[in-house]
Amino acid sequence: MSGIEANFDGLVGMTHNYAGLSTGNEAAMNHKGQESNPRKAALQGLMKMKALSDMGLVQGVLPPQQRPCLPALRQLGFTGSDGQILNKAARYSLPLLASLSSASSMWTANAATVSPSADSADQHVHFTVANLNNKQHRSLESTTTARALKAVFPDQDCFVHHDPLPQHADWGDEGAANHNRFCAEYGEAGVQLFVYGRKALQDGIGPKHYPARQTLEASQAVARLHQLEEARTVFAQQNPVAIDGGVFHNDVISVSNRNVFFYHQQAFLNQQSVLTELREKMARLGQTLITVEVPTEQVSIQDAVESYLFNSQLLSQPDGNMMLILPEECRQNHHVSAYLQKLIAGGNAPINKLHFFDLRESMHNGGGPACLRLRVVLNEKELAAVNQAVLMTPERYQRLTSWIERHYRDSLYAADLADPQLLNEVYSALDELTQILRLGSIYDFQR
Repeated sequence: MSGIEANFDGLVGMTHNYAGLSTGNEAAMNHKGQESNPRKAALQGLMKMKALSDMGLVQGVLPPQQRPCLPALRQLGFTGSDGQILNKAARYSLPLLASLSSASSMWTANAATVSPSADSADQHVHFTVANLNNKQHRSLESTTTARALKAVFPDQDCFVHHDPLPQHADWGDEGAANHNRFCAEYGEAGVQLFVYGRKALQDGIGPKHYPARQTLEASQAVARLHQLEEARTVFAQQNPVAIDGGVFHNDVISVSNRNVFFYHQQAFLNQQSVLTELREKMARLGQTLITVEVPTEQVSIQDAVESYLFNSQLLSQPDGNMMLILPEECRQNHHVSAYLQKLIAGGNAPINKLHFFDLRESMHNGGGPACLRLRVVLNEKELAAVNQAVLMTPERYQRLTSWIERHYRDSLYAADLADPQLLNEVYSALDELTQILRLGSIYDFQR
């Protein structure tokens, strides 16, 4: 059965703020303490979703999480009413409150790793929720993420949902941000590439300055859970130099679509060996890998990190050619802009169209277009089994736009997170959103 690739983007939450929580993510650290605009952030992300839907792509919406995270604060011993808990937490540590208020679940590339039924031995779509245990604020997401994914992909005849891996650094799993899939057509069997930053249970090299969040052992565990054949699975180590340069996830240094791989010259350790293995395993399926390697002399790692060139979305157009969905920062970076114009003008690459989007609210916190989406390959039966209320339509876009404009603030500082009224606003908005998207009771305050 033929297949499609659907993108499920995260709605930016109402507590979107710049707290500088993510060591290794230089954009997030560089904007620490600045004023954020949650309303603009949500509308920017929603506009991108609508634009891709208008292009004829299947586009879905995933909900934000309940923040501030009151259950975590209670677990840490803060007592009293909701307002009293927020006040006590802010007096104790405003950075702690900011961490437990992060809207980072908007980057759904970290929500889970997904394998399509065409690749899995049991012919089901498999989801493994990421444990994200390298960062406190992200490690809190998995419970609600699991509920949300089960509400969006509920049919047990089509979808298998796996729990997160154990919450230990040896099993650090950052989801689809460290995962690529290669295939001739979406519905055909393909080769899956799992990228890791370090080995936990054996000797190896790693970055010296910033943490390597994904382990080889976590990637191998996900592959086992998804019932993937060894002959169609590749494990590659991210270049430690790139990680130390601010490439905290693989999707900041490479992106794939079907049989095309768009990557930086310094993306992987032993890069030629990785490419050779990919080519050989695809050849066994009768498929050819097409590579587009960006030379360091044209685009440095620093340029890639500043512009998020590789955190673009590489998508197929109806005519079979491919386009890049890029952040506006790529047009502003001289080296990246020059490279992109040369790429398109050459006419030899499979990529022939560029679309730029203003996602600065997300970019300032370290997430570009590809961070905001979770890719899910589905066949016709599986697409029909998806919760249809989360799929983008003109009507749903208008309803969600109205919802954002009514509920979201246009200015937020870390100190505002202690405001009990903000928490009430979040509760009211999320209660309405679960009805719009028909999600049921996925939040703790509704349980």
